[in-house]
Amino acid sequence: MKKSSLARNGTNRISRFALGLVGTVSLVLLAALSTAGAQSAQAGEQSFAQRNVQTSSMGLDDARHLLSRVGFAATSADIQAFAKMTRFEAADQLVKGATSVAVTPALPWVDELPLSPAKRQTMSREENQAERRRNNERTFELRDWWFREMLNTPSPLTEKMTLFWHNHFATSQQKVRFAAYIYRQNTLLRRNALGNFANMLHEMSRDPAMLIYLDGANSRKQQPNENFGREVMELFTLGEGNYTEKDIKEVARAFTGWSVDRETGQFMFRKAIHDHNDKTIFGKTGNFEGDQVLDMILNRPETARFITDKLWREFVSPKPDEKEVKQLAAIFQASGYNIGKLMRLILSSDAFYTLDNRATLIKSPVEFVVGTLKTFDIETPNLRPFVLTAALLGQNVFAPPNVKGWPGGEAWINTATLLGRKQLLDRLFRNEDRMEVTMRAMDDMAARMGEGGQGQMQGPTGKEGRMAQQMGRSMGGIKWNLNAWTQRFVDQRGPNAMQDMTRLVLAIPPQTASPAPMLTLASSAVDPAMNKPADWARQLVADPAYQLK
Repeated sequence: MKKSSLARNGTNRISRFALGLVGTVSLVLLAALSTAGAQSAQAGEQSFAQRNVQTSSMGLDDARHLLSRVGFAATSADIQAFAKMTRFEAADQLVKGATSVAVTPALPWVDELPLSPAKRQTMSREENQAERRRNNERTFELRDWWFREMLNTPSPLTEKMTLFWHNHFATSQQKVRFAAYIYRQNTLLRRNALGNFANMLHEMSRDPAMLIYLDGANSRKQQPNENFGREVMELFTLGEGNYTEKDIKEVARAFTGWSVDRETGQFMFRKAIHDHNDKTIFGKTGNFEGDQVLDMILNRPETARFITDKLWREFVSPKPDEKEVKQLAAIFQASGYNIGKLMRLILSSDAFYTLDNRATLIKSPVEFVVGTLKTFDIETPNLRPFVLTAALLGQNVFAPPNVKGWPGGEAWINTATLLGRKQLLDRLFRNEDRMEVTMRAMDDMAARMGEGGQGQMQGPTGKEGRMAQQMGRSMGGIKWNLNAWTQRFVDQRGPNAMQDMTRLVLAIPPQTASPAPMLTLASSAVDPAMNKPADWARQLVADPAYQLK
C-alpha cells in the first residue's frame, strides 16, 4: 500500500525523492484509500470478533496455553492473573503491553562505525585476523545480550515476535561480518514487531545488514543483482508462485543503487548507478523505484495471506485453517498491515484455544532453553553456555542456515537434537544419587527415533565438540537448587502443588506412565524414593510433552 511509503523512517533525502514521485494527486488518493481501508478493516474485525465471542473468564488452562505460546514460559502469577480475563481482554492486554525498545542495556560498541575501505587496505594480515576475532566475540556478546532480554523483558510477546521476524527476514552475521549492523537490525525488528508490516518492509529494504546479506549493496544498472528482488517476493511477502522470472529481473532493476555508505554505515542511494528506465512489473509499466515496487507488492492480497499464514503456523497450529486465514488476511491488509491488530484477533480466536491445537507445536531450541531457565527461575550471570546449547540444538541466533531461515516444526527434533535436549536437562535436574533414573522416557524416545533402532550417538567433534565442552565447563558453575525451588512451590501451593506444577511445566497432561506422586501430593502406597517434589519436576521435564507448546 502506498500509505506505507509516507510513514517509513528512511533518510530525509530518500523521503523527499519518494514524495516527489508520488506527487500531490497521489497524496489525495492515498488519504481516501486509507479511510476506506480503515472502515473495511473495522467491519471485518467486528465480524470476526462476533464469530469468536467469548465473554466468560478463560480459566487456568487457557491462560497457561496463551502465555506459553506468546512467550517462552508462563509464570504461576501470570497464569492466575490472566485466568480472570476473557480471551479478548487477555489478547488486548498483551498487544497493548508490547514494548519497542529492549530493557537490557545496549552493548558499548553498538554505535561504532565500520572500518573504512581505506583503513582496511592498510591493515596487515595479523590485524585483519584480530579484527575478525573481535567481531566474532562481539557476535557472541550480542547473542548473550538477546538471551538476557528474552529472560527479563516485561513483554515476552515482543521478544517472541522479534524472534519470529528474525527468522522471516533471515540475515546471518557470517556474511555481514559486522556485529553492530546485526544489532541495529535486531532493534529494527523489535521496534516494528507488533507495529506496521508495511513500514517494517520498507525499513528492512534499507537495512545495511540486509543489503549486504542479499548482495543488494553492490547492485548497479549495468549488473542488477537479483537476490533481493527474488527473496523480497518469495520469502518476505508474496510467497512462491505469485510472481514470474521476468518480475524478478525487473524488480532487481528497481533496486539498483540501493547501497551502504561504508564510511558511515548508513543506507545510501547511489543515483548514478540506479536504472532510471521503465520497468514492467506485475503487468504494469513505469519508471518504478524500490519503494514503489514494495507498495505494489503490498497492494496484492497474496502478501497479507502469506504473512497471516506464517503467523498462524507460528502461534496456532502447523496446518492453518484456510477460511480463517483468508478472512484474517483481508482484515490485516485493510488495516494497513497492522500487526498488533492481526495478533489480537489470532490470540482471541476459537481456533487458537481449541483442544485440537494444544501441544501441536514443537519448541524451538531457543524456546526450549530460555523457557527452561524462566520456568524454573534459574538465574546465572553467564548465559554463554545456554547460547551455545541452543546453537548445538540447531538454532544459532544471528546465524540462520540460509536466507529461508530455520524450517522449524518437526525439523527441530531428530536423534541428535533430542539427545542434546536431554543432556541439558540432565545437567540441570540431575540427582546426586542417580543422574539418569528419571530421564528414561527421553532416552527411550531418542532410541525410537534412531535409524534401525540405533539410538546411541557419538559426541560432537570439531567445532561443535569444542562448543559442547565449553558449555559443560561453564554450566558447572551455575548456582541453582532444584530441591529449594520445588519446596518453595509446594509451600506456596499446598495440596494443589502437583497439579499446579504439571500445568506450569507441560502444555498437556503427562504422556508417559506416572507413579502416584504425579497425581497427588501425598500417598502411602508409592515408592518413597519417588515421593519428593524435586522428582516430580524431573519426571515432568523428562516427559515428551515438555518438548511441545
